[in-house]
Amino acid sequence: MTSVSIIGVPSDLGANMRGANIGPSAIRIAGLHEKLKMLGCNVEERGDIQVPLREMLSSSDVASKHKDAIIQICEKLADEVYTAMKAGRKPIVLGGDHSIGMGTITGASRFAKEQNGQLGLLWVDAHADMNTPQTTHTGNIHGMPLSVVLGHGYPDLVGLGGFSPKILPKNVALIGIRTLDSEEKDICRKSGIRYFTMREIDERGMHAVMKEALAVVSDGTVGYHVSFDIDGIDPMYAPGVSTPVTGGISYREAHLILEMMADTGKLLSMEFVELNPMCDIEHKTAGLVVDLIQSALGKSIV
Repeated sequence: MTSVSIIGVPSDLGANMRGANIGPSAIRIAGLHEKLKMLGCNVEERGDIQVPLREMLSSSDVASKHKDAIIQICEKLADEVYTAMKAGRKPIVLGGDHSIGMGTITGASRFAKEQNGQLGLLWVDAHADMNTPQTTHTGNIHGMPLSVVLGHGYPDLVGLGGFSPKILPKNVALIGIRTLDSEEKDICRKSGIRYFTMREIDERGMHAVMKEALAVVSDGTVGYHVSFDIDGIDPMYAPGVSTPVTGGISYREAHLILEMMADTGKLLSMEFVELNPMCDIEHKTAGLVVDLIQSALGKSIV
């Protein structure tokens, strides 16, 4: 029986657009607990990480794009993720904007290092999230987390958990990118990670891409984390996101990603981020997230 810990992070502080903070509630309301129990999982609900109201933050917090508040959130989240993994449970983190990935990955990487190994990272996203303070056009921290966990960016973000980098570039696979800032393209090319654009997915097919991606995240690691930004999926199937980009991953391709991960038995932790119920249509995207989590935990067609 798979034991899971559900951790909510109701924060949209890393983004300009509001709404991702109610993502965790929407996923729970869409039947996450019931569906996981039907799958045979032992479910532990850890509740939500405490997140300050944006309206209560000072003008200096606003000017810094809420960096100090995001650090506090990520520190708490890292502890929750690490504690769950130490107890033999698989953390399922519900976001929230993608800045929370810095906390999730810090906790999972700490656990991996205690196993005398490295953590692999499979990152699904329409965007690369590899901006730095020098390249960002907006200053929004949800556009920086992948660079941060690789050791680049604001020192206090990079230093979360007291160590850096969290992940080695050779163990990162980035899937589904199709819109990057101009400077970010250069960062991505020089980073040493393996990225798969939507063009490559179109040309090769998701099965071939995932076989290579799984080899990357498994090479010399104790297991891997999946950070799944829902805007990686085409808005035809997942309209409820803050930054939709057409031409994305299809419904079946999204499930195939998670089904193939489940087959490996090496998935240690997962997060699903950037669900924005304010943009959703008849709770379609929240329901899709619940279905995707089931696929990641081994639900099969037959």
